Amino acid sequence: MTEESLKFLEERDKNKPFLLYLSYYNIHTPIQPYKKRIAHYNAKAGKKFTDKTPTRSEHQGITRMRQDNPALASMVAAVDDSVGALLNKLTELKLDENTVVIFFSDNGGLSTLSRPGPGCNLPLRAGKGWLYEGGVREPTLIRAPGVSKPGSVSQKPMVSMDFFPTMLDLAGLPAQPNLHADGQSLVKQLKGDDSGHRTLYWHYPHYHGSTWKPGASIRDGDWKLIEFYHYKNFELYNLADDPGEQKDLAQSNPRKAAELRTKLATWQKQLKAKMPVPNPDFNPSSKSRKSKKK
Repeated sequence: MTEESLKFLEERDKNKPFLLYLSYYNIHTPIQPYKKRIAHYNAKAGKKFTDKTPTRSEHQGITRMRQDNPALASMVAAVDDSVGALLNKLTELKLDENTVVIFFSDNGGLSTLSRPGPGCNLPLRAGKGWLYEGGVREPTLIRAPGVSKPGSVSQKPMVSMDFFPTMLDLAGLPAQPNLHADGQSLVKQLKGDDSGHRTLYWHYPHYHGSTWKPGASIRDGDWKLIEFYHYKNFELYNLADDPGEQKDLAQSNPRKAAELRTKLATWQKQLKAKMPVPNPDFNPSSKSRKSKKK
C-alpha cells in the first residue's frame, strides 16, 4: 500500500490538487510480526520484562496492563517506516510545504477481550470496542504548513468527521453542512484557538468481540457519562481529574449524572437511535434460546 501511494505521488497530475487517503491494515489483528523489526523487539522485551504480563478484569473481559508485546511493537514500527517513506517522498517532490498531513487511528488499541488483548492503552481504561477512553481516545497528528505551529498541542477534543469540513476550509471552499452534520472545521484549533464548548456523543447498542455490552456515552466538557444497557447502570467520570476513569462519581454527584443522562437521551431521540431491547427467548443462565411454540 505504501509503494502504491508513493507511485501515486510520483505519477499524479501535477496541475491538480490531490487527496491521498491511506488506511493501513496495521496494527489490526491478526497480530503478524514484521520480519524486519521483530528480532529487535524480541530482544528488547527479553531484557525489560521478566515477569508475567499483568492483567485486570474489566466487567466480563480481561485487559492487558502493560505494553510488552514484541509482535505488536514490530507492526507499529512497520507503520512508522511507511509513514516516514511517504513524508520523505513529499519532501523529495517539494510538496511538503504545500501539503497537509493528518495521521490518526479510528479507535483505541485492542487491549480487552475474553482473554488479554494484544495491546495496552494505559493510562486510559480498556480499549477497542469500549466506550471508556481507551476505546475512543487516541492521539491525532496534523501538519498544516503555514497554518499550524510546529510542536503546538491542542487539548480540545475532535472527531474524524471534522476532517472533511477542515479540508474544505483549508482549500478556501464553502462548508457543506448537509454532508458533514457532525463535523466542524479544525482550522481555528490548528492556529492555536481551543476556545468554545463541544459535546460529543457515542451510541454503541450492541455486543462486540471485546466483551463490550450495549451502551452509549456522552462527553460534555470534562464530564463523561457512560450508560450500560446490558448491566442496567451508568457511570460518571471527570476526565480532567481522572482520565483513567477509575473513580465513578455517579453516586456522589447525582445531579450531574442526571443532567448528562437527560442530554444523552435527548440526542438519541433526535437521531431516532435504535435502542436495545431484551430478547424474551434468551436464557442468560444457559446462554441458549428457549424453544418457542408457534
